[in-house]
Amino acid sequence: MIKKRSMFAIATLLMMLLATVPVEAAIPKNFDLKDNFYTVYGGPDIEATLLGDNEYSRGDLVTLNFGLMNKGVISGFESDNEADTTVGAVLQQAEMKYETQAVTAVGVLATLKSDNPYIKVKSGSQEAGTLQQGKQGSTPAKFTIEISKNAPAGTYPLDLEFTYKYQNNVQVSGDEYDTSTGIVTNQGVGIWYENMTQNQTVVVQVKKEPYFEVTNVTGNLYPDKGGMLKVTYKNTGEEPAKDATVRISAADPFSTTDDQAYLGDLKPGESVVAIFNMDVDETATQKPYSLNSEILYKDTEGHNQISDSIKINTKVLEAEKSLPGYQIGAGIVMILAACFVVLRKKKQD
Repeated sequence: MIKKRSMFAIATLLMMLLATVPVEAAIPKNFDLKDNFYTVYGGPDIEATLLGDNEYSRGDLVTLNFGLMNKGVISGFESDNEADTTVGAVLQQAEMKYETQAVTAVGVLATLKSDNPYIKVKSGSQEAGTLQQGKQGSTPAKFTIEISKNAPAGTYPLDLEFTYKYQNNVQVSGDEYDTSTGIVTNQGVGIWYENMTQNQTVVVQVKKEPYFEVTNVTGNLYPDKGGMLKVTYKNTGEEPAKDATVRISAADPFSTTDDQAYLGDLKPGESVVAIFNMDVDETATQKPYSLNSEILYKDTEGHNQISDSIKINTKVLEAEKSLPGYQIGAGIVMILAACFVVLRKKKQD
């Protein structure tokens, strides 16, 4: 008697074996393989080529253009039957011509996929039409991707999937051979199409470069008074920035004549504080505000570069309270009166 545990193990093994056995394509009802003259080996092979550079910066929104080409080949023919009549000979030649179309990819649909959270594919599937053997697509397949601003520098593989139909087999038929025309009457052709899925890995690079973040902001800014705004910038990228200068864009209710600060050289991981003397309009509302800034620097090759816009989050504080005019006047009078009393006492003494 077989134990239940053994039965379970055998059943599991059978399921695993069945899952790995390829399923044969269903033969169309109108096909009779005993009338087939040839079996063809080979089929379509779609290959994509990325047009242009594959290296981008973090935060980029770019369109990838892929040229598609069908590099499929027929690797061989196998004769299943030999014609023994004139009608059969004509049909056999006709089938041979049709069999050469086995490498044509019909209705190609391209889909770009990303499993990495730092790369998002913004485009859906792209139609590429029918690609014959050795032919290129008339237009590139275009996909827009978004690279996260937090993406580390490095290589990111993407999956480019192709689905299409291909000619699996051909069957020809006919009635009689017409000696006057040299053709078979009522000649017909049956084409057996199957679905195919192909996958190709394409690679994009996120290049090494400086990358800047604001890590701290301090400063007391009051309406009609302003103040000193201190902003800490950190190079969180992989490359140093040389001769860096930060430029701030002052928008309402802020203004300044001091919109630039020199940061110097910033190695990866280093921070520096920039100080701006800001004016604030007297009508400014007490609330948080956001200012834009950008950093101009030289890269490792000495080329001038400008960073992406870097946000500075700050706020305008409640206006400092001041005494009304009559209270100030009364205070002055009281001070003068006190001084008069003191002086008078000194004279009396």
